[in-house]
Amino acid sequence: MSNKQVDLSVLGLDDKSQKELATFIENEERRAAFQRSVHLYADTCWDKCITKVKANLDKSDETCLTNCVERFLDTSLFVIQRFNETAGSRS
Repeated sequence: MSNKQVDLSVLGLDDKSQKELATFIENEERRAAFQRSVHLYADTCWDKCITKVKANLDKSDETCLTNCVERFLDTSLFVIQRFNETAGSRS
């Protein structure tokens, strides 16, 4: 979970419901973090590849954006796999 620990017992939920809610919150926090990463990376790729705004992308802009996004996807998949491996070894 995030640095902000929430005491779910004050909600009057049973243990199972508290665990489900904690898992849901943790997953939503991960999803939000991933979305922040996507937006940051999109901004980075745009700044790196698009030097001036034109009516159409030229081939070099398109190639740069494609390569940048592919590197992002490869890196993201690697990080997710490592996270899953780490989470699996804890169970």
